[in-house]
Amino acid sequence: MSISEQCLITYENGDFDKANQLYQQILKTGMPEDQLQLADGLQHLGFLEEALSLFEALHIQFPDEGEIKLALAETLQDLGREDEALIYTSSIEADDPVYPQALLMEADFYQAQGLFEVSEEKLMRAKKILPDEPVIDFALGELYAAEGKWLEAIECYERVETNPNKDDLEINKPLALALTSAGKFEEALDFYEKALDEKLDSDTLFGYGFAAEKAGYNQTAIEKWTELKELDPDYFSVHLLLARVYEKEEMLNESLLAVKEGIEKDPFHKELFYYAGKLSLKLGYEEEAESYFREALAIDPSYLDALQTFVKLLIHLERYEEAVNMITAYQGEGEEHPELTWDLSFCLHHLERYEDALTEYQRAYTYFKNKKEFLLDYGEFLMEYGLRNDASKIFSDALAIDPTDIEVRDILERLSEE
Repeated sequence: MSISEQCLITYENGDFDKANQLYQQILKTGMPEDQLQLADGLQHLGFLEEALSLFEALHIQFPDEGEIKLALAETLQDLGREDEALIYTSSIEADDPVYPQALLMEADFYQAQGLFEVSEEKLMRAKKILPDEPVIDFALGELYAAEGKWLEAIECYERVETNPNKDDLEINKPLALALTSAGKFEEALDFYEKALDEKLDSDTLFGYGFAAEKAGYNQTAIEKWTELKELDPDYFSVHLLLARVYEKEEMLNESLLAVKEGIEKDPFHKELFYYAGKLSLKLGYEEEAESYFREALAIDPSYLDALQTFVKLLIHLERYEEAVNMITAYQGEGEEHPELTWDLSFCLHHLERYEDALTEYQRAYTYFKNKKEFLLDYGEFLMEYGLRNDASKIFSDALAIDPTDIEVRDILERLSEE
């Protein structure tokens, strides 16, 4: 057993006093092959500072050796000293066998800095030297994926996938993700399946479910997302997606259950409360729906979707005063929304607050003057308020939108006769 092997064993056994004695002996008087073996072993074990000192000693002895420069750079990079690592990689000559590896390291550094063009230039230079090296194609794929250039990433990943020398490169998951991001959902499914055969993990299950839903395989999405929920109970975002795909399949009770489970996990997720309210309405549970909408608005009082749907529920229940209070509180914060202005007009009309209603209808008219349903509502109000000439104009506008509406034509005839 060599002295470097003895030293590594003592490090692994935690006998650091003895390990340090052997280490100092090798550092100061050891043969280069022992220093290199120990440095590589310590780097692998995570004793980076000790490995660095050995590589530096070797670099002094062999200043032109590219492998030592590369090892120094890798160790410095692991220590977070990237700028120093670049000094060594940039000093490696183009005819050195490790030059492509140095280019890969530099490309990785520049990609992390957001300098994608520089990173690509380094990788293309390495590819010119080793055109069939799968590691370079994989690195290019990762770069293009980081830039959101999904088609380019797919092309690189596919070269890796078909390369017989790809060895242990795990290509199925990144290829599946790139295909999904490019909207090629059907093509992604096989690669998700292969990726799961290699390793079961939450993100792959999530992506598989997402691609399956987008490809129209809702049952597959349900299967994968249910598996994800069981594998990782803290993967909160899956509950809402699972609920939506259940709803697509008209499995409303299962959808509501998925949302409720999500609320238990994340009680401050406003979208979950809102969606629970919508599902409750579909199932006819109006009281529960109201409770969920109130919870959503308690989390975010300006949550427009929840407010609009809640207001529609209050109107359906003929609780016009409450609806008015909800809308005016929202508007009191400086917010305004056309649909809510129309709802406010409608509620004030039914509360017989005609002057206020007229003001709101006039405001809503600027948004909905080309919407037949609004014009019919507005015209009805104007007739009831006694503004028949104004009503006649509004109904004429509605008839212009739909000349086949016989009822509107009859109303206009009656108005003209009065």
